[in-house]
Amino acid sequence: MEGKRVSESQVVLSQMMQPEHANILGNVHGGWIMKLIDEAGAIVASRHARKPVVTVVVDSIRFCAPVHVGDLVHVRARLTQVWRTSMEVEVEVEAEALLTGERRVTSTAYLVYVALDEAGRPTPVPPLLLVGEEERRRAEEAERRRVERLARRATEDAPRAR
Repeated sequence: MEGKRVSESQVVLSQMMQPEHANILGNVHGGWIMKLIDEAGAIVASRHARKPVVTVVVDSIRFCAPVHVGDLVHVRARLTQVWRTSMEVEVEVEAEALLTGERRVTSTAYLVYVALDEAGRPTPVPPLLLVGEEERRRAEEAERRRVERLARRATEDAPRAR
């Protein structure tokens, strides 16, 4: 299977935030932002694998600043690492105030997707070709997060004493 570069699958989704996306304070619901994050991440993973994908882990979502009605939201997503059938995607959400041009990072997230074959079973994905020091650093950080995820899962799956 031929490898692919990060740049071949990365994506930026942009959407204007409307009143129906907001709570009574005029802030966009975190759940709406989470939907956009998952959508962008799934597009990246599916573009890389050229297969359907499912979200298997939302490793973390950090809300740094509110998004307001009228903001143009940019959701940037890119692969950080791939394994046999799974892929980690990093997502950054940025809100742009259209009248001033001010941009601010509002959320960051890491998600893991698994590619599926025609029978709905996990299937191998192409390797990730890392270009440059920044991509290699992100891949190393992804490996550390994976070790932590697997350790948490082992702890959660261990039989509990009663």
